[in-house]
Amino acid sequence: MKPLIDFQHITVDYGRGAVLHDISLQIDGGEHTVILGANGSGKSTLMKLFSNDIYPSSKYPYKKELFGKERWSIWELKKHLGIITNDLHSIFASQAMQVNGLDLVLSGFHSALGVFSHMGITTVQHTKAAEAMALLEVGHLAETSVGQMSTGELRRCVIARAMVHAPQVLLLDEPTSGLDIKAQREFVALIRALSGKVTIILITHHIEEIFPEITKAVLLKEGKILKSGSKETILSSKNLSQTFDTPLEIGQKEGRYYFQNK
Repeated sequence: MKPLIDFQHITVDYGRGAVLHDISLQIDGGEHTVILGANGSGKSTLMKLFSNDIYPSSKYPYKKELFGKERWSIWELKKHLGIITNDLHSIFASQAMQVNGLDLVLSGFHSALGVFSHMGITTVQHTKAAEAMALLEVGHLAETSVGQMSTGELRRCVIARAMVHAPQVLLLDEPTSGLDIKAQREFVALIRALSGKVTIILITHHIEEIFPEITKAVLLKEGKILKSGSKETILSSKNLSQTFDTPLEIGQKEGRYYFQNK
């Protein structure tokens, strides 16, 4: 079976020098993966590679396959790859405060900020939206406007929006950013539950977001993959100190990681 993600020797060059250098990465179905790196390490550019918002430099031979195919329309790709970013959350919070929870989730079928009459939402789409909201435990927010939701509630609705297509991969960009401690814990528990239904790729610089079901770790530094392999092998104090350019001591308890004082 082909991997869900298969990148080989990918370089991204915006004309001012390479932003990503010789990236090779494979992720199989069910192989929950964390990609760790400091700000400026290339995480955002890597996300744009996943979503086909940018393409590798043609100056270098490469392979880039998503779900076994080299070419995708962005609309078709979104049915297989659900992407959750803080930018998307912020757009809803600032530009769609009157949209209710159900319409927010339904808007995932049209990549919009709400539902409009010309969209012709079907009964099947309503059913899928209700199922996604139940899965994310936000069914009670169907008639609640975005402006009345907490940060955690909105974050769950945004994920439900991505889940209406039953994607193969859920790509999460620092998903607990902006959440208080209680909401962070509840959110991580929810993502753990989702990991039984969809392959999770977590892009972050917060090791506290790494949940026990993650099996693979990738360390990104200065646009290059520094280390990649099993979580137990890669997430060491030495490797993370090198990744973040500062002395770090890593602790672990019940499958969760945290920084200790040195």
